[in-house]
Amino acid sequence: MAALYGALEAGRVGIFESPTGTGKSLSLICGALSWLRDFEEKKRQEEARLLALEDSGEEGTKQLTSAEPGRLESKDSAGEPDWVTAFVKKKEEQAVVDRLKEEQIRRKKREDRLEKIRHNVQLKYAAKRKRSEEDETKRLLQLSKEVLSEGAEVDVLEQLDHNEEELILAEYESDEEKKMVSGLEEDDDDVEEEHVTKIYYCSRTHSQLSQFVREVQKSPFGKGTRLVSLGSRQNLCVNEEVRRLGALQLINDRCMEMQKNKHEKKSDEEIEGKKRRVSRTVCPFYSYEQMQFLRDEILVEVKDIEQLVALGRETKACPYYGSRYAIPAAQLVVLPYQMLLHEPTRSAAGIKLKDQIVIIDEAHNLIDTITCIHSAEVSGSQLCCAHSQLLQYMERYRKRLKAKNLMYIKQILYLLERFVAMLGGNVSQNPSCQAVSQTGTVLKSINDFLFQSQIDNINLFKVQRYCEKSLISRKLFGFVERYGGPATAVKTNKENQKLAGLQNFLLTLQQGSDKEASTFQTPPMEAENDQLRNASPLMQIEGFLSALTNINQDGRVILNRQGTVGQSSLKFLLLNPAVHFAKVVEECRAVIIAGGTMQPVADFREQLLSCAGVDPARVVEFSCGHVIPPENILPIIFCSGPSNQQLEFTYQTRDLPQMMDETGRILCNLCNVVPGGVVCFFPSYEYEKQVYAYWEKTGLLTRLATKKKIFQEPKKANQVEQVLVEYAKCIKRCSQAGGQMTGALLLSVVGGKMSEGINFSDDLGRCVIMVGMPYPNIKSPELQEKMTWLDKTMPRAAGQAPSRVLIENLCMKAVNQSIGRAIRHQKDFASILLLDHRYARPAIFNKLPQWIRERTQVKPAFGSAFAELRKFHRGKSDAL
Repeated sequence: MAALYGALEAGRVGIFESPTGTGKSLSLICGALSWLRDFEEKKRQEEARLLALEDSGEEGTKQLTSAEPGRLESKDSAGEPDWVTAFVKKKEEQAVVDRLKEEQIRRKKREDRLEKIRHNVQLKYAAKRKRSEEDETKRLLQLSKEVLSEGAEVDVLEQLDHNEEELILAEYESDEEKKMVSGLEEDDDDVEEEHVTKIYYCSRTHSQLSQFVREVQKSPFGKGTRLVSLGSRQNLCVNEEVRRLGALQLINDRCMEMQKNKHEKKSDEEIEGKKRRVSRTVCPFYSYEQMQFLRDEILVEVKDIEQLVALGRETKACPYYGSRYAIPAAQLVVLPYQMLLHEPTRSAAGIKLKDQIVIIDEAHNLIDTITCIHSAEVSGSQLCCAHSQLLQYMERYRKRLKAKNLMYIKQILYLLERFVAMLGGNVSQNPSCQAVSQTGTVLKSINDFLFQSQIDNINLFKVQRYCEKSLISRKLFGFVERYGGPATAVKTNKENQKLAGLQNFLLTLQQGSDKEASTFQTPPMEAENDQLRNASPLMQIEGFLSALTNINQDGRVILNRQGTVGQSSLKFLLLNPAVHFAKVVEECRAVIIAGGTMQPVADFREQLLSCAGVDPARVVEFSCGHVIPPENILPIIFCSGPSNQQLEFTYQTRDLPQMMDETGRILCNLCNVVPGGVVCFFPSYEYEKQVYAYWEKTGLLTRLATKKKIFQEPKKANQVEQVLVEYAKCIKRCSQAGGQMTGALLLSVVGGKMSEGINFSDDLGRCVIMVGMPYPNIKSPELQEKMTWLDKTMPRAAGQAPSRVLIENLCMKAVNQSIGRAIRHQKDFASILLLDHRYARPAIFNKLPQWIRERTQVKPAFGSAFAELRKFHRGKSDAL
């Protein structure tokens, strides 16, 4: 906490490491909020001093500003008369004082408002009663409309036809950026509310953020802190009609469209007499008055995402926008990684980082996160499907679209055509039936890709802006929903018959993908992605177009040609994540990168901070040990097995029968002495599967099963929970029964679902085993390109090439994450076994977390290692 306080005060960039179970979250809360409390107090004292000086200094100012007649004027070093200099200085001082007075008035107004809400329950009931009255009025109006429309069936049919108006693109007025229509009253004082100094805390998942908010609620700062939780529309939307869309991009676009409809409603009403008014759907929760009420409720009391959504439903106000209105006055803003690290999202959310504090927790994979957020991939099927949809859309509405819309649609169609051509295909043919002549992976620089695909003459910035402003992907999705889906009833008039081609094409695409999935065994997609990719591929393609606007040297385009055009893909790979992190560290007063396992930190220093232009003197590192006593952990490096076979699991040796036999013998021995649960990590799913099949064949699996019930980590995410529940039940049952079976053995995979975020505390993880070293696949074209880029741009460290350092760091980050699954609290105990003699090499050994490294024993012979292990677990069992 003291180190954190010091880093914030000095405006540093800090890399903080604190193992799980040591109170990391609470330390971050208390250290950061203590600094903020002191900072605010100092600021108030400084304001009071300046205002007091202003009140007492009026007489002296008058003398300074009036020069005596007949007296020669002296001049300052700039050649200006003294009275001019004094006047300018006085004007500047007065401006500061005026600003401070305004801030005081605003702060007082906000505090009074929140205090009133906090203590005046009647105000809440009055607001609730008003909402009920409004709901009743809306219900009566709806009943009246239904009664009036009973005898007008023809008009209703006409109105249904007119709903198609919503699918037509509005006139695109300008290529230049326009201010977003905010829908706020211009004369409201809160519109221009200034952002107070605050802390932005971000983490990876919404569950981690909710856990952090609960820690804040329990802390000494739980009552007086103005905290706001931010999330995506997917997490915060309370409009059931929109939530049902499922996919995030569809929810986003529908929400934006409903807002646009709200703002266009007035102009529609003005011209109602001139032409038939189109009925446009607006969101009932997007009410400025109600969202202002929700904003104040958020600031009065600390709430997590779930509580915020419940409050939004109760108050009939949108939590997504209500929480954003609370940002300026908030002291602590809790948000997911993507919202902070992606600049367009940050901007749209109204997040201003200038002179603020940013704390990024669970930051061990920060570099990968930034790379993933700014990378994009599209398949040949998506490109062909988008081209077909857009072409049909243009043909149907050609007469209704303005010239500028047609121009941009034609540009997008041309881009899609050229992208498919780069994969060796033709957009007019079914991608699933087009074989690719030259399969393989090719990497190109952005410029080379643009030139070779013959699109270098198109301004991608303008196309990207058009897609964003016109909501074309949303319109296209609505069009496909109306006419494209096989389940949709299509009217049999002449115009609709023209769309049969689109329907049939989508159907063949779907069948084609099913055929591919069975033939080539491609991994099943998530339901959300499946829905999105089939329904509106243009949404995915927009991300790829945006990625192509990066600077040439910061990324590469990967052409992955596989079997058919449909299976092939284009991917943008970001090589330099620092370009997107630079603005964060430049604007913020201080940035803290924190995690339970941050070793090795060289990646953060060199790839992220150094490349982002951060002065090394500004970077501070802090790592604390664990709270467990030294005797509660036993880390051992095994250099050889029971038959004296050296343990070295390289790609060349790990498949050898003797290596798999030796690994099995080690596990049999360990399971005889380790109680409870044993978690064994393999470098990959393929290797785990291979070893399992070999042990099954040799009978070793049967021997293991006499002591521990064997579980395997599933590949599918939705099956993980079930396996973990069964694993835990088995351990509990064995511990109570006390028979020959002493627990369970879980065969897991490094980088899999169980190597991060899963808690193997107490009996669930009495021993964690790492089989070999999980080096990444250096034959991967993406990794090779990253290595080449690093060798060209980064200096050699201690005689080692940057690419070599990268490989070792990726390996050890994965190891550290996996072995960190055990030892989760102060009284926990476990053994950590590393099966490979290479862990003893200094370059590798020094990359282990400090609290593990300082207690690790290197054992050349299996006998002494096993004796140490037996002694450790017997001692602990006796103590229990």
